[in-house]
Amino acid sequence: MIKYLGSKRLLIGEICDALADATSVVDLFSGTSRVGHALKRRGTFVRANDHNLYAATLAGCYVAGDADRVGERAERLIGELDALPGEPGWFTETFCERSRFFRPENGARVDAVRTRIASLDLDPELEAVALTSLMEAADRVDSTTGVQMAYLKSWAPRAMAPLRMRMPDILSGPGEAHRMEAEQAASMLDAEAVYIDPPYNQHSYLGNYHVWESLVTWDKPEVYGVACKRIDVRERKSDFNKRRESAAALERVITAVRAPRIVVSFSDEGWVSRTEVETMLAKKGEVSVREIPFRRYVGARIGIHNPAGVKVGRVSHVTNTEYLFVVDGR
Repeated sequence: MIKYLGSKRLLIGEICDALADATSVVDLFSGTSRVGHALKRRGTFVRANDHNLYAATLAGCYVAGDADRVGERAERLIGELDALPGEPGWFTETFCERSRFFRPENGARVDAVRTRIASLDLDPELEAVALTSLMEAADRVDSTTGVQMAYLKSWAPRAMAPLRMRMPDILSGPGEAHRMEAEQAASMLDAEAVYIDPPYNQHSYLGNYHVWESLVTWDKPEVYGVACKRIDVRERKSDFNKRRESAAALERVITAVRAPRIVVSFSDEGWVSRTEVETMLAKKGEVSVREIPFRRYVGARIGIHNPAGVKVGRVSHVTNTEYLFVVDGR
């Protein structure tokens, strides 16, 4: 799966254990669908939701995708796409020439594969698998610290490798992928439990992963800045990324949840305090909290640098605490 700020890879066991007795779960902020994929592997029916199209596409692959139904066709398609020669286009110009996220030869491969996918009129499930394979292939050869706010001054070693597509690890069985705002999804999607992993500070996931949004949407948008962000990064603002609005946004989502069990993952670096989250959740039932030490994202561990690449500051800390709140309202 793609590199991701706030990825719960190291917390998967804890989260799945907290949801173990639920036969169905709604994941309101699914992101890479790492949690939904792990729950599905355990036999849970998952309804994944995210308002960004790239994340909804990942959910279409890893949660809604059924290996029994689409696996053989996807294997053949990905083999055909991987054999395509590069053909530079909008992606190469934008993310290899105007910016330096990828080497031009890999950008040309992305252009060729994405153009081919767009021409095939695939069913949504197969298209989600193909696009996920392309996203992950590009992620393996990018030149960033893991977010797309900027690219490295010198090429990352992995950027020198040729782009290669692989079959995603899709699972057998049903699941659902949705693209709604979290409050709407909380009020509309039924399950025995809900998992909530919201943004917790000013960093927008659309801004951090704008390349994937443009790759999946394939609308070749107007871009701005050194990082060539989509123009709608300026327009699609979330209350979760606003200090004064974040607590109210989280409370609205929690209030909208109809499931008896709620599991919330949140950081001590977030704008909403542990006490505030506990108070919100206490209205739904008895609350328990587990504190888990967690390494901060790689950019924080690398340190603070000026535009010339010179280290100019010291990072205050390289670990934080991840809170896992569990509510049982039965």
